[in-house]
Amino acid sequence: MSSNLETLAYKIGGLLYSPAINTGVADKLAEGAYPCLTSIAFCLEDSILDCALEQAEQDLLATLTAISERVPQERMPLVFVRVRTPSHLMHISRMLGGLEQLLTGYILPKFDSSNGGEYAENITLLNRDREQPLYFMPIIESRLAASSLHRTEELHRIRNLLSTVQPYILNVRVGGNDFSNIFGVRRPIDRTIYDLGVIRDILVDISSVFSADYVVSGPVWEYFGTEGGAWAEGLRNELELDRLNGFTGKTAIHPSQLPVIYDNLKVTEEDYRDALSILGWESELSGVAKSADGGRMNEVKCHERWARKVKLLGDIYGIKELATV
Repeated sequence: MSSNLETLAYKIGGLLYSPAINTGVADKLAEGAYPCLTSIAFCLEDSILDCALEQAEQDLLATLTAISERVPQERMPLVFVRVRTPSHLMHISRMLGGLEQLLTGYILPKFDSSNGGEYAENITLLNRDREQPLYFMPIIESRLAASSLHRTEELHRIRNLLSTVQPYILNVRVGGNDFSNIFGVRRPIDRTIYDLGVIRDILVDISSVFSADYVVSGPVWEYFGTEGGAWAEGLRNELELDRLNGFTGKTAIHPSQLPVIYDNLKVTEEDYRDALSILGWESELSGVAKSADGGRMNEVKCHERWARKVKLLGDIYGIKELATV
């Protein structure tokens, strides 16, 4: 992954989903009403009934027009549109015309081997003769990926398809709720998605196949509310498990989730100093040294990828403040 693409991939952070029929978003963005907002997705898929799709598309046009006219650049997040199918992607691209320049890219739901080839062709087509790349974020969430019998083969087929357009793939995302729906399960507010064994296994397999080459984002947390509370504690717990399992960032379904996600993306001072030390390794003989506080081993050959990730996150989101008693 190139450095510019890699940095942009980590800047997505908490991706705020908004149904495209939400016509008040431009005002909120202009006012800076969403603390810790780094990216936003206007959804034309699951959040929109089929009978309302045409109206949602017109609302999207109106919203993007208002954003282009009223939102200052310093308040502009990364902007994405979630489409339905490969043909819908091309329809929306034609419909947006010049407004497409506002977009960082598109989100491709239920990406699998049945539609990935057509998506890849369209990704190439839409980037032909463009000065600024149009990026894409496939979501792995279909039954083909959920099947324990064929999952490994399917995930590798998806990876092979994505490799043909890798310079334009910004994130790989996962549909935790879609997978949960397949099996008829749902996590309560005091448990994480990793407590659902059948879903955990799918997520771990996805991370093992894709996280070496892509930033892979964690599944949506479906609880929200006012500041603090059980929903926020549950989100923090799941974010920590996301991090341990190779996922970075998360889809947000409500603005109240954004500060929690943003804070989780910060790194500790010890991690950041160790990352700088590993990336700036000076010894010509030894590849092993103590950490910044002397309490753990740093090994340049084993920890270089970790160090790059920590430095990028620290540069973008900052350093965690030490808890006070």
